[in-house]
Amino acid sequence: MRIVHLDSGREMRGGQWQVLHLIEELAEAGHEQVLVAPVDAPLAQRVKIPVRAPLGIWPRGDVYHAHDAKMHTWAGLLGRRPLVVARRVAFPVKNRWKYRLADCYIAVSEAVARELRRAGVSEQKIRVVYDGVQELARSTRTGPVIAPASEDPMKGSALIRAAGVECVFSDDLVKDLATAAAMLYITHQEGLGSAALLAMSAGVPVIASRVGGLPEIVKDGETGLLVDNTAEAIRAAVARLAELGPLGERGREMVRERFLLRHMAAATLRVYEELVR
Repeated sequence: MRIVHLDSGREMRGGQWQVLHLIEELAEAGHEQVLVAPVDAPLAQRVKIPVRAPLGIWPRGDVYHAHDAKMHTWAGLLGRRPLVVARRVAFPVKNRWKYRLADCYIAVSEAVARELRRAGVSEQKIRVVYDGVQELARSTRTGPVIAPASEDPMKGSALIRAAGVECVFSDDLVKDLATAAAMLYITHQEGLGSAALLAMSAGVPVIASRVGGLPEIVKDGETGLLVDNTAEAIRAAVARLAELGPLGERGREMVRERFLLRHMAAATLRVYEELVR
């Protein structure tokens, strides 16, 4: 199968990392792929498949996969078919007109799928495919509590600081999860939370906001703790750190069973195959 990936992002954010991992997994399975993206973007610099600029002539494919909103619009208006569109955010759909342009929408969680339904997208066009993460070695849990570093105001860095808990904000999660005692994933809005899955892959207990798609992966009291977005709730959860070890182990088992990169790639490929039969 020849797959044309479409991504206009100029940063390596969560969505771009998932595109990169998907491309790598599909390449290993022998599928031909092309990326349409800004040629100087970090994603374009990292992939080992041909890259074409968005303003040039787009290559032909058996399926087109738009990974962001801009490419959703462009591919839809250009009539590229069959067209798959990824939606990773849980806020309400604004431009409903363009949600008539694709053949299938991949939602990163049931929370995102609900927003698509509210926007009038038919159930037959929606598929839920969760993010995948790499399988990390088990953390020693001898280090500090960590949180993903982010300047995004919709993330919860300010709230974590207001809680007054000891926490290291990490720019390199893979490195810091090797010793992290726990991860704080505090946010005001979230489609899913692949960083939380990455922490669980290492057996690191996750304390996460009860928003968006996070409750679908962080099962309160089973694979992590869910908290309200208040300083008091965050402090109370961190105070329970000593008892969170079993939650981290159950989270690790869940990720290994359902949320590795190969699971994400296989589920995405099944969507493609549905459309090209």
